[in-house]
Amino acid sequence: MPGELERIAQIDDPHELLRVATERLAEAQQEVTELARLRRRLIQELHAQGLSYAQIAHAAGLSRGRIHQIRHTGPAPEGAFLGAGEVTVVTPLRPDPASDRTYVALDDLKTGQRLGDLARTFDLTVNTDHVGLDGGIDLNRAGLLVICGPRMSPAMHEAYGKDPVLEWERDEAGWLLRDTRTGAEHRSGQEDAPPRLYDVGYLGRLPRPDGNGSFLAIAGIHPEGSLGVVHLLTTDIGSLWGQVGNDRFSVVVGTEYSADTHEPVRTELLTPIYRHDEAAT
Repeated sequence: MPGELERIAQIDDPHELLRVATERLAEAQQEVTELARLRRRLIQELHAQGLSYAQIAHAAGLSRGRIHQIRHTGPAPEGAFLGAGEVTVVTPLRPDPASDRTYVALDDLKTGQRLGDLARTFDLTVNTDHVGLDGGIDLNRAGLLVICGPRMSPAMHEAYGKDPVLEWERDEAGWLLRDTRTGAEHRSGQEDAPPRLYDVGYLGRLPRPDGNGSFLAIAGIHPEGSLGVVHLLTTDIGSLWGQVGNDRFSVVVGTEYSADTHEPVRTELLTPIYRHDEAAT
């Protein structure tokens, strides 16, 4: 770090110096946040293993009071479920039939905003991006949170195909999610007769095409399904983090929603949380 600071300080152009110093400061602040998150997680894990705060404090060279304070303050460990430092929320662009412009559907915008708001509560920096009209998206980036189903993007269709347990299918009735372990089909209530205020969504962490990491994928059969997945994350991310951490997984989420607002009223897991490392063995 002293060498990096010295390098930056030697930049002659004041405008370049200001730019580089600002960028490095932002990177350093992200590193501090993630180190604080890691430290809090380690203290929680050691305490859960049976060590007292006094024992942890002695090993760390800190006071018992300081260890207790770290355990209950700072960035929450479960924020790592979404990413580290900086994340990018991706939503699909749609063509405007009345003009040559493109737009983000209000439902997608709402889901993306709520996911971004959730990430910010964990002190993550949030950027936004879009799936192109042709379905194009670069999935070989860190920290991606992609809200897009297989219909709107060939790249996402291929990514979902890497799930070893859950499959997207489409028949004469519409889209469905199939659990290949049990053979169960999970469909939206909107296709029932009469229709029900119920939708189905996918939540999973899938491999990047380049094999260098993974990304979080969210998609509903209808927009209510995607919103339901984000609602589940908002209310139960700690449990999900405790079960899968940063490993690859997938699960089908059912959402009952309001007739007036289409807001989630109740969410439930319709399948086990499938860990892909276990599913492949």
